Amino acid sequence: MSDVVTEAVAALNAKMDGGFDGTAKFVIEDEGAIMIDDKGAHAGDEEADVTLTATAETFKAILDGEENPTTAFMTGKLSVDGDMGQAMKLAGVLG
Repeated sequence: MSDVVTEAVAALNAKMDGGFDGTAKFVIEDEGAIMIDDKGAHAGDEEADVTLTATAETFKAILDGEENPTTAFMTGKLSVDGDMGQAMKLAGVLG
């Protein structure tokens, strides 16, 4: 597991108050994947309701609040595959 994924898991768990109602996977290009579910965030690469893919820089900017997830999606920095409703819920949890 990369340092980027390890740091992202810690940041997500600190940011989220409890778990997420559903399953989501963040794929950080060239680094790995993070699963988010009702237990919180952890490194993993299982099936999910929605998969979000971004570079490490974009992912960090979203976590730090410097990049709006919706804006990142609209500008092509973040791709979403699967349940768009779950993606919007996740953006609300992270925002």
